[in-house]
Amino acid sequence: MSVHKFIDTDPSIHSYWRSIILFGRNVTTYKLALGRALFAISKSENDLIKIEDLAIPYAQYLCTHLEEHDKQGVSKGSTFLDACRKFLRKQINESQLIEQTCKYGFQFVLDKFHNVSGGRIKYDFFIDERKINKGIRLTDNLRIISGNDSLGILDDEAESRWRLVETAWGLGLSPHLISIDYDPINKQLTTEYRKKRKNITSCRGALSGYQKGVCFYCFAPIDIHQNTDVDVDHFLPFRLGKDGELPNIDGVWNLVLTCTECNRGKDGKFDRIPSLELLERLDRRNEYLIESNHPLRETLIAQTGSTDKERQHFLQECYYKAKESLIHTWSPDIKGEEIF
Repeated sequence: MSVHKFIDTDPSIHSYWRSIILFGRNVTTYKLALGRALFAISKSENDLIKIEDLAIPYAQYLCTHLEEHDKQGVSKGSTFLDACRKFLRKQINESQLIEQTCKYGFQFVLDKFHNVSGGRIKYDFFIDERKINKGIRLTDNLRIISGNDSLGILDDEAESRWRLVETAWGLGLSPHLISIDYDPINKQLTTEYRKKRKNITSCRGALSGYQKGVCFYCFAPIDIHQNTDVDVDHFLPFRLGKDGELPNIDGVWNLVLTCTECNRGKDGKFDRIPSLELLERLDRRNEYLIESNHPLRETLIAQTGSTDKERQHFLQECYYKAKESLIHTWSPDIKGEEIF
């Protein structure tokens, strides 16, 4: 049985920025407005940006969108958005709007801007110095990506993402039902309605033989006849298929049996990328099923490649794309004997 050695990847600074914009939570559009405001002020000669100066482009972007789409979040009320609405109705002036923005507009978005998929990315695009200097300090990382974005591509992507979220809300859909793809040739985002998620629990029996009654990740005992302690998990997260990043995300090549603790427990995988060691384990599993003439053999070959080199390349490319998008990696605490 062939064993491949895969190569890890460290996403570029631009990829980290895109992960914030494209994979942030869609409960409000504050993060999108802040991203565009940061680009607007990145040309400033000063690194320290006072909150009232940041508030100007931040509020302007939100007001511009509110004029066309009144819904900019999923909560029932927002003191800050109400202030923006009053400004548009000329019930308050610009100075009052900026005052309200400083007071209410940055309550959570500055703290959570650098969080993606439940964790903080390793590059900061600003440092929060509100407590000591009443502002934020721009980092070289922001200068780099904004300086290289002479055509405004990244800023356009943020605006496009914003429009997509508004479209979903306007149609009464969850933003998670909209598929978002980046077209590097045309440098545009495209969208299409996603298919509903498939029910894949029936493949428990097909996957259980290789795993010998233990979790793929931590080797804790599992029982496929119990509905409460076994999950069918997408090794590379399901959302990467929904967002158009990876092909055939529901394919058998990407499915493993896990304990509920690894899949969705307190320190579970969720939307993080399994470690390189676990990718090696997935490859060994797939090769084993192919070489042993398992009933899933032809399915796996059709999904990943007809030769071991093609299959290695397929997994490596999928891992690169997954890491570029979701950034964070994950590995479990081992709870049993490593038997595969």
